[in-house]
Amino acid sequence: MIWDFVPYMLGGVEYTLALVFGGLTMGFAIGLPIAILQVFAGKKIARALDVYIWFFRSVPLLVLLFLFYWGLFPALGLASVDTLIVSIIVLGLRSAAYQSQVFRGAILSVGDGQYVAARAIGMSKLKAIGHITLPQALWISLPGWSNEYASILKDSAICFALRVLEILTRARYVAIALNSALPPYFVAGLLFLVLTYGGTKVLHIVYEKTQIVGLIGRK
Repeated sequence: MIWDFVPYMLGGVEYTLALVFGGLTMGFAIGLPIAILQVFAGKKIARALDVYIWFFRSVPLLVLLFLFYWGLFPALGLASVDTLIVSIIVLGLRSAAYQSQVFRGAILSVGDGQYVAARAIGMSKLKAIGHITLPQALWISLPGWSNEYASILKDSAICFALRVLEILTRARYVAIALNSALPPYFVAGLLFLVLTYGGTKVLHIVYEKTQIVGLIGRK
């Protein structure tokens, strides 16, 4: 019976969340500096970063997974790297390309008036960005960033191709064991639905709770 396999499928949630939060964290750590450099660095640096963004936004995720796992990592002598780690790295690099544009748009929406004023009163460039521009930009970017959470959650299912033991992979194994596809894939769909709704709901609450602070900062 499908209910006998539910605990096994629930174990896939741990792997799925590891993919999501690992990818989101890596994407944030890379994407935010990219956005800052695109706005405040010179044109040559911005164009070089455009190449990175264009590449990871243009190549399908499945191709990237194969490229890294069977191509790049073995070429670097890292053929034994766990598929979960490879998947997180690929999801993070790809997410960084998307997150950078979310942050870039948020930084530009703040406007340069406050930044110029901060520089005029003696603030260094880094302090003006860190204390004036970024706090407002990060708050503005929350709605777009919540969409990235939902996107990377759904993209995590593609890591099934590397046999990462996430939700979809386990659903496939259960389908083989039961010789029936509908029940396990239905349960997998419900799990993704709950994770998507729950995560976006939490981010929406965070956005609303910080709304007053964000509005005050923009005035």
